[in-house]
Formats: sequence, C-alpha cells, structure tokens
Amino acid sequence: MSNARWQGVFPAVTSKFNADETLDHEEMRKHFSFLINNGVHGLVTGGSLGEASTLSLEEKVAVAKTAVEVSEGRVPILANVSETSTREALRYVKAAVDAGVDGFMIMPSLIYVADSREAMLSVRTIAEAAKKPCMIYNNPVAYRVDLKPEHMAELADCEWLVAIKESCDDIRRITDLRNTLGQRYQLFIGVDDLSFEALALGADGLLAGLVTAFPRETVALYDLMKAGKWAEALALYQWFTPLLHLDVSTKLVQNIKLAETLAGVGNENVRRPRLPLVGAERERVERIIRAALEKRPAEYQSR
Repeated sequence: MSNARWQGVFPAVTSKFNADETLDHEEMRKHFSFLINNGVHGLVTGGSLGEASTLSLEEKVAVAKTAVEVSEGRVPILANVSETSTREALRYVKAAVDAGVDGFMIMPSLIYVADSREAMLSVRTIAEAAKKPCMIYNNPVAYRVDLKPEHMAELADCEWLVAIKESCDDIRRITDLRNTLGQRYQLFIGVDDLSFEALALGADGLLAGLVTAFPRETVALYDLMKAGKWAEALALYQWFTPLLHLDVSTKLVQNIKLAETLAGVGNENVRRPRLPLVGAERERVERIIRAALEKRPAEYQSR
C-alpha cells in the first residue's frame, strides 16, 4: 500500500448536518454515492471543507467510516489529520485505521505555527504510525506553515509519504516540486481556480472543493487535460472559474454548501460558529452559482 499512486479528482467532502447540528450520516451516504457514481477517483473526509475544527475525534472517525462503507473499495478513502498536537493526531490515526480508511492527508498542527523542523517531524511521525499511504497537505496561506520542495526532499525517505497536496497559491511551485523531486511524489493541486494551470504543468490530480456540487464537470476537466484536449478543457474551465473562485474564501464552506443546495445535492446546514450566508453576501454568491447553472455544459453535467 505504500506504493499507492493516487491520481485524478479527490473531493474534500463536506460534512452533512441535521438542523440541530448533529451529523447526518444518511445525507452523507447519499452524497458520497453521488460523487463516486459521477466518476471521482477518491474521497477525503474531515478536511477544512468538512468543518473538521468543529468535529470531535469520534465524529471525524464516524464520517470516515461512513465513507468507507459507501465506497466498498471502489475508490480510496483518505482521512484528513488536522489535530492540535501530534499526540492527538496519533490517537485519531489509530482509530481511523481501525475504521478501514485507505490512507491519510496530513495537515500542519492547528493553532501552533510550527517551523519546518517541527512540521517535518510531525508529518513523519504520523505517517510512520499510520503505516498507510499519506498525502502531505501544504497550505502556507491558510496555516502559515510552508513545507518547500527542499523539505519534501528531506521527507522522501519515508515510504508512507506518497503524495503532496500543494496549496501555496503560487503555480510555479508545481514545477519547482517536479524539478526537485522528479516522480517521487504524486502532486495534487489544492486550489480550485488553479486546476487548469496545475494540470497543464503536469500535476497528477485535483484535491478540490466545488467538485462536491459539480463532480462530473470536474472529472471532465481532468480527463480533457490528460488527453491533451486543451481547447475543450479551456472552454469548460472558463465556464467553471467563477464558481471555482468561491473555494478561495474564508466562507468556502458556506459558499460550497450553497452551491450543493442550488445544484440539488445538499443542504446549507453548518455547525456554529459558522452560519449560512445572508444579505448582500448571499445574493452575490447565489448570482454566481445560478449564472453557472444556467450555462452548465450539458455534455459534462453531473447526474
């Protein structure tokens, strides 16, 4: 399993809630099935989009277990690790392994801004404890920890580290990673509105947000790019881009849950302190989503 070669489109799935903020596992089962049936290549549970910071360890494990049950081995299920300490991360990893996940995505520890020495040791410790394939999530914009190509090279001797989700917001990083590391890691872009650019530079996959509302469209973009059908891919991407901008926001959860709702595949229930969008902010986001739905390319439409 340490030789996993993940590629394609991996949604960072949303966690579904009832109106009273309890987890809605039935709604998650429906949504995970919808994503898999529309061709995604893997699922990542308990990420930022999954409102991980509001979930207990036991709830995160329960969401991952639901995804494992729905997948039935059709696609790999990765559980995101975003605990406040390495010690707590190890407890979570053990429980998630017992729940049957196929691998992990490892974020920096939340709250404390680790330096590269601390962050690398934490990543290595978690991966070696998991003994499952792991993806390193680098997002200095949101989490203020930047593991650069030279740090990824230092970690390359850990067999369980197989992929990188890069979200530094500088598209040049994809080429720098490939030049420094060759094919050692699978490279995923984690910024929705850099999808075309990253795939054109040779990224292996998209770890995406708006895919949760538009899975077939996202898979089509990936397929067209890998087939070298640049003009068709660009036309699809230009339609998609106003939606993809909604992922790059502190309100990405509310934005994407509104997109799911208007696309007919979800609801807007969030866990406080988040609240659904209201007023002018909601009107602006809703206009973007409705305009995209009106011009949705029929040949790529999710169903």
